Amino acid sequence: MAQLENLYSLDGMTAVVTGGTGVLGGAMAHGLARAGVKVGVLSRHRDTADAVVGDIETARGEGLALITDVLDRGQLEQARNTVIDRWGRLDILINAAGGNMRAATESDDSNFFQIPPDALDKVVALNLQGTMWSSQVFGEAMARAGRGCIVNISSMAAERALTGVPGYGAAKAGVENFTRWRAVELARTYGEGLRVNAIAPGFFISHQNHDLLLDKDDRLTQRGQTIIDHTPAGRFGGLDDLIGTLVWLCSPGASFVNGVVVPVDGGFSAFSGV
Repeated sequence: MAQLENLYSLDGMTAVVTGGTGVLGGAMAHGLARAGVKVGVLSRHRDTADAVVGDIETARGEGLALITDVLDRGQLEQARNTVIDRWGRLDILINAAGGNMRAATESDDSNFFQIPPDALDKVVALNLQGTMWSSQVFGEAMARAGRGCIVNISSMAAERALTGVPGYGAAKAGVENFTRWRAVELARTYGEGLRVNAIAPGFFISHQNHDLLLDKDDRLTQRGQTIIDHTPAGRFGGLDDLIGTLVWLCSPGASFVNGVVVPVDGGFSAFSGV
């Protein structure tokens, strides 16, 4: 039997984290770096990417800022080549780019019939197409090497109907289906060394959802209270709550785990509300 520390060791691996400057993506980039992974932080914004890489390097990790739009295939290919040229390999892809936008949500002033089609298109493109295109470009390098781990980011909105977020929920449901499809096809075509899984975070406070869950005094809104009432853990997620699951999915200890979606949600998805 392998030594326990070897089962969960990521030392010497390299990773790319799309959306690596967001709240969740940034936490995952830092978590991988703490586990000994060299991390490419992919973002459209130079200043925030440099800041995340700077923090990684201050903590004695190794990072690389990759200024890239996940909906631009040429930029994705350039980022992939930069990682391979710099580190000689690519072991892990975290597809954390995504999110919602106010124009694509229902509100007191706008129901689904009033949501602009272009807003829905943007949300679906960022969450679903961004995941698919990154998986094409970075996954190709993994397929050539015969090894690699892709972790997509889903949402509670993929399996449960959450009010107000029609485009986001549909896109994340597509991410889950794509996760299972790509897991099957990669392993069957290129071997068992290639795996694709997903994490479905529960409710974490981010820049995008802060005003939906907390008021200006950081007290729970009605929606925030409803979420807490339906979360057996009785709290929102903390960023470190994601890291253990992420490291496990990327490690040799999960070498027989493929095509699954792991909820990290404090029990939200298990609770009927009764």
